[in-house]
Amino acid sequence: MASYTDVLEYLSALDYPAGKDDVIREAEREGAPPEVLRALRALPPVDYANGTEVARSAGIDAAPEISRSQRAAQAREPHTRVSQHLRGI
Repeated sequence: MASYTDVLEYLSALDYPAGKDDVIREAEREGAPPEVLRALRALPPVDYANGTEVARSAGIDAAPEISRSQRAAQAREPHTRVSQHLRGI
């Protein structure tokens, strides 16, 4: 499976905004491995503002070290850090 860093590495010289065809062409030119090209070929045909948008649209996780159960636990926790001082008002 392609990693977030892999995608960004093979698109580092690409000028943005760039379309799907430009993204794939650049990755091929840079010698991207088959798993990266497969992920990029599955992209929606839109213009991308930067490499982060490309990786997110390809469904590549920026923090793969966090397990699904850890993500679920984070989602269940209340977001107390947002305006906590105003909650009693």
